[in-house]
Amino acid sequence: MSDMAENKQPKNRNWRQLFFILLTCNLLIFGVLITLIFWPVKEVKELAEPKEENSQKSSEFIIRTTKKNLNELVNAYLDEMLKNTNHQYSIVLEDDVHLLGELPAFSTTVPLSVHLEPIVQDNGDVVLKQRSISIGLLQLPNQKIMEYMKKYLPTPEWVVINPKDEEIYVAVTEMDIRSNFHVSVEHIDLGANNLAFKLKVPYETLGIDLPPELE
Repeated sequence: MSDMAENKQPKNRNWRQLFFILLTCNLLIFGVLITLIFWPVKEVKELAEPKEENSQKSSEFIIRTTKKNLNELVNAYLDEMLKNTNHQYSIVLEDDVHLLGELPAFSTTVPLSVHLEPIVQDNGDVVLKQRSISIGLLQLPNQKIMEYMKKYLPTPEWVVINPKDEEIYVAVTEMDIRSNFHVSVEHIDLGANNLAFKLKVPYETLGIDLPPELE
């Protein structure tokens, strides 16, 4: 009998330890929740106030170019991005944006042709709205073709293919530029060959320290 009592005591002791550990964890979680709920609002407001304007002084320039210059730049970027892949596509700037490439289908590839209308957004990004689209001789809905594009066509992180809205979102402002310059689109009129971009150059990129009165 004494042996049975001795065997029960460690089990009871272990059960009590687990109970107190669980209770302590619950109290800690409860305490954190209470702290988050009743944290002074003043602290949140102070964190929410942006101070980037003061620390990132910059100058803005409007750069005007032509379809030919932009076309060469875009395709040079695509060639570099695709050089270690089995994919190939290009952009031709005409009266609209013409995307030409290939998509895999039935153990082969079929030619892809998409005509897109560029629409400049207020924030400087561009939406390419699909005007016409075809994939070889296959008769597929436009949305389905764009789903294939999204699945198989390599794109930069700042380019998003949206099959549902039949458009491609080009987040120009999210481009990673080594010089730390910030680029946005000011105006695009392909018919008039009038393209303008806004270039923001932070002073700190050029190693310029502003005097206190200009900060």
